[in-house]
Amino acid sequence: MTGTIRHITLALALAVLAATLAACGADDPTPTPRREYPAPTPTPRVIIQEPSAPTATPAPPSDQGVIGGTDNPNAAPYDLTFFEHSGVNPFIDTEDDRLSTFAIDVDTASYTVARRFVRDGNLPDPASVRVEEFVNFFDHDYAPPTRDPFAIHVEGSPSPFGGENHWLMRVGLQAREVGEWQRKDATLIFAIDVSGSMGREDRLGLVKRSLALLVDELGPRDAVGIVVYGSRGRVLLRPTDGGERGAIMDAINSLNAGGSTYAEEGLRLAYDMAANEVRPGRITRVLLLSDGVGNVGRTDADGILERIRSDVDRGVTLTTVGFGMGNYNDVLMEQLANDGDGAYHYVDTLSQARRVFVDNLTSTIQTVAKDAKVQVEFNPAVVRSYRLLGYENRAVADEDFRDDTVDAGEIGANHSVTALYELKFHDGAAGDIGTVSLRYEDPDTRGITEIRRSLQVRELAPWFESASPTFQLAAVVAEYAEVLRNSYWAQDGDLQRTAAEAARVQRLLPYDPDVAEFADLVARAARLEQGR
Repeated sequence: MTGTIRHITLALALAVLAATLAACGADDPTPTPRREYPAPTPTPRVIIQEPSAPTATPAPPSDQGVIGGTDNPNAAPYDLTFFEHSGVNPFIDTEDDRLSTFAIDVDTASYTVARRFVRDGNLPDPASVRVEEFVNFFDHDYAPPTRDPFAIHVEGSPSPFGGENHWLMRVGLQAREVGEWQRKDATLIFAIDVSGSMGREDRLGLVKRSLALLVDELGPRDAVGIVVYGSRGRVLLRPTDGGERGAIMDAINSLNAGGSTYAEEGLRLAYDMAANEVRPGRITRVLLLSDGVGNVGRTDADGILERIRSDVDRGVTLTTVGFGMGNYNDVLMEQLANDGDGAYHYVDTLSQARRVFVDNLTSTIQTVAKDAKVQVEFNPAVVRSYRLLGYENRAVADEDFRDDTVDAGEIGANHSVTALYELKFHDGAAGDIGTVSLRYEDPDTRGITEIRRSLQVRELAPWFESASPTFQLAAVVAEYAEVLRNSYWAQDGDLQRTAAEAARVQRLLPYDPDVAEFADLVARAARLEQGR
């Protein structure tokens, strides 16, 4: 579902990369259009989720104009690092288009990439910032569903950042809980980049320590296979039972960096291995651990995936995990995960590796919803205009919401997904704000389900500080991202004020270490902004 801007920017980034690495034999990457995957179209099941009891009855203020963007220049601190800027969503008048439709995204890499920048004493590259990945990094403490596979949570309040005429609405989706003992047995095939660039910053060392954490989580009926690639790809470990920890760790400990980067061959071998391991009721997933830079063979996402499309259709999914900064291709890693029906993570510390491979292992590898799409239908009698914060490269045509052949997003067990909207209301508006619909395919039964949840004006919190603490957190995180990416709609924003709000929200959530770390990062970024 990537749009024209996405393909143009991707092509430019990869062309620059190919030219830079020509001495190593890089091909000229030429992305091809995104393919849509056919799926059965059974009669959908529609579930209506009723709104919670009203909490307040504020009168939305009138529209008094628009605010806009922040100049945040930042010299490139790393060499050969590629990001893509997907633009910034505008405000849309409901009289022109009352529907907002997008694919689910549970990636979190953008936030941890930005964290790496700030910890290294740099403001993030604005092109690296994707608002939804910042917001989705955090635990929003949504109540799990009681009967259905998903619960929809909707909340709203005045916006502290957009002026008196701006309101915020949060759409939260919570997948059903799957305990560690309940997850399916899994065959995990690792495609590990062992090229020379993985020797920088001891990237391969962090990969090895990360995999050691994961091996401790394996059950006896799980299996691990390993393919490595440098100048050529080769099978290092054929699928081995999780109980054979010694054999798996021997293979991991033998990894050494060197040579150029033949990512295409490495992934092909990994998918060939995975395709032979597909079994009903069992997870089969390829995990790519790399800095995303390829300089041998085809180096664009569509080119790499061209030979393995049939395996994606059969259920072999792909998770990409990025390591290192400098000689790093965020563009390729994100698109591979999108096209491979998986998620993209960035590991900058061993604690982040623990988060991905231990704490969230079940949600990382077990998918509970495929081709998940959200459509919000706003009521033009109440909502004057709206703006979706983030998800620019996940847009879906409104008419494709119920076209179940259109590729969308995937959600793992226990995952939550959050989207934020800025709203402007008509004077004195009351009643329905709109309806949120979630539509997805069950990966096991291939059945289609659609659930809905509406929101009333009377349910909005009367002021921002009276909204839930996690709602306030989401708003502050989004503002941080908006300022960092030079959003037109945050031109009156600044990191000093955002840091003060982050510190205040931390006091509301004193036991969440991620929130404490966030408050510290925003304070650091504010100091960097002052000193530039």
